[in-house]
This record gives sequence, structure tokens and C-alpha cells, in this order.
Amino acid sequence: MPATFSWRCLVRLLLLLLLLLLLCTSLSGGNPADPPMTTQDSNQTQVISVTKMKAGHELSDAATQELKPGGKQSTDVAVYEIVLPGPSEKNISLASPVKVELICKLDENSNLKNPQVTWKKGSETISHTTKTQNSWAIQVTVSGSSELGSYTCFLKAEKEVSATFHLHVPPVDGREKPMIAYIGDTAVMVCKTEYNAKTWSWYMTNGTELISIDKILPKDKYDIENPSASESRLEVHRLTTADTGVYWCEAAFDLGGSKARFDVKVLSIAEPLKPFIAVVAEVAILVTTIALYEVYSKRKAKVNQKTT
Repeated sequence: MPATFSWRCLVRLLLLLLLLLLLCTSLSGGNPADPPMTTQDSNQTQVISVTKMKAGHELSDAATQELKPGGKQSTDVAVYEIVLPGPSEKNISLASPVKVELICKLDENSNLKNPQVTWKKGSETISHTTKTQNSWAIQVTVSGSSELGSYTCFLKAEKEVSATFHLHVPPVDGREKPMIAYIGDTAVMVCKTEYNAKTWSWYMTNGTELISIDKILPKDKYDIENPSASESRLEVHRLTTADTGVYWCEAAFDLGGSKARFDVKVLSIAEPLKPFIAVVAEVAILVTTIALYEVYSKRKAKVNQKTT
């Protein structure tokens, strides 16, 4: 009897567990007949998901472009903006022909309401191309050096504010301080720019005009190296005092040239010693004067003793 009773309890327990398992499966909505996902199915799901994400990004980008001010966004137009009040000047380097859009914009918290806006280049008045509630823009097609310069927008209401865009060829970095070298040394001058120049040239000032370096110095006297299109290097060997002067490098761009200046001063070896020699001479003169005074004082004292 005890064995039979234990078997019956075990069977009832198993049946109860099976019923609970079936009940949980039906409540969770699962289907035991669904086949397991294979690696191929998983890959297909990932491909579909990535495709949907890409499509979503394309739609998002298109919507963003349509919402931008002006309604037209072109890849060949460079846009520059100044928000007022704030920094009222912007320097813009242009190496090649391009169309630019210059925008003057009022900050949302500005107290300047309904201003009268005027664009000028020098004394020439320019009408703005596009206008919104708080921004005014002009488009300039820069095809040559004549389009370069300063463009200013004036906003006038209770008071007047302005913003200026300076369009220029890329500047060339040279050396602001004078370069000191000594006779027999080599002077090294390096010019750099952020943009690739078409050509590089080196000059030396002769009076009021610039003369190409190859027309002043013999070829074995100097070397010109261009490590890259954005850098040029001049070396002047075996310096003499005649090499003292002003040197220039020029980077040529499609819209014009840009220069940097070097003031080179060649000194003799004795030149740095001149201040020291001057100090020594002053000390020697002072010591000699004191010694002569002492000798004179002693002689005078002896003469006075004899007379007394």
C-alpha cells in the first residue's frame, strides 16, 4: 500500500506540472510549433533593418534641407553668417573662384526691432538677395580679385549696428620679427599657408621695387625648396653684410597673390661684443681717472708738507 500510494502521488504531480506548463504557454501567446530562427533568417532580418534605417536617414536629411532658410541649398555655395550682437567681423580666405552667401542675422533676444538694412562694399550699395524676419543675405560670385574686399551690412533702428565680412586670398605666415644672422652663416626663411598655392616666388627689395631672387643672387648662393604646395623655403648661404635687406615670399592663387615679409640683418662676429667692449672701455676710463686723481692728490700732499 505505501508503494502504490507513492506512485499515484508522483503521477498526479507530473500531470499537474504538465497542466501548469500548457497553461503558461497559452497565456504567453507562444506557439510551440514555430520553427527556430536559423542564421540565414537572422541575417535577412538584419539586412531589412539596416535598409529601413538608411531610408529613414535619407528622408530625415531631405526634410532638413527643405526646412533651411531660403529653401535652396547648393553644394557650390559657401555660407558665412554673423549674428548680432556679437563679434562684428569675419575674415574669409578664398583661394579659388566660388559663390558665397553672406548673412547678417539678429539674435532672438536683440532689442533692435524692424531695422532698416543696407549692404555696402566700400561706398557701393548692394541690395540683399534674401530676407527673413531676422536675417538678411547677399550672394557674391567671386570670380576674380575685383570681387574681393569688405562687405558690410548696416542695421539701423533706435541705434545702428553693423557687421563686416572681409573676403581675401589666404594669408601667408612668415616672420614678424627681424631675423639676425652672422657673416658666413645660412639664413633660412619659411613661408606657409593653409591652402595649396599654384606657384611660389621669392623676391628681395631693391629700393622701392621687388626683384626676383634669381636676378640678385648667384645660383650657388641660395636654394629654394617647396616641400608641399602649401609651403616654400629659401636658404641663403655664406652670408655677407651685402645680404642684409628685406626678402619676400609670394604664394599665387587663382584669385591673386599673397605675400609675407622677412627683415634680415647680417652682423659681423664682433658685433655682439661691441656693448661689452663699450662697458669695458667705460670702466677702464673710470679706473684710470681715479688712479690719476690719487696720484695727483699724493703729489699735492707732499708739496704741502714741504712748504710747511
